Amino acid sequence: MANDDMQFEEPEIIYIPDEDGNEEEFEVIMKFEVDGSDQKYMMVVPLSVEDSEDEEDEVYAFRYEEDGDDLKLYTIDDEEEWGMVEETFNTLLGELEEEKD
Repeated sequence: MANDDMQFEEPEIIYIPDEDGNEEEFEVIMKFEVDGSDQKYMMVVPLSVEDSEDEEDEVYAFRYEEDGDDLKLYTIDDEEEWGMVEETFNTLLGELEEEKD
């Protein structure tokens, strides 16, 4: 029996310029805030067709700010901040996996 209540959200796609200025497509897979911080983070995966032979997608993390319709991304260079983001992402991912089971 089909579940009519299931709704599939359109994936959120963002465009990030590479070092040559070419815009690449990324799908936002998760947005979250880290406890005890007012910083917002997003995890994205590339949508490029050339990399489709890779079995595991690379996941990129950015700190972000929204200013109206503008989205500003910042790379995470600090190891302590990166560890905090990675831990939060893994915790949220684990919770999502538990919900599926």
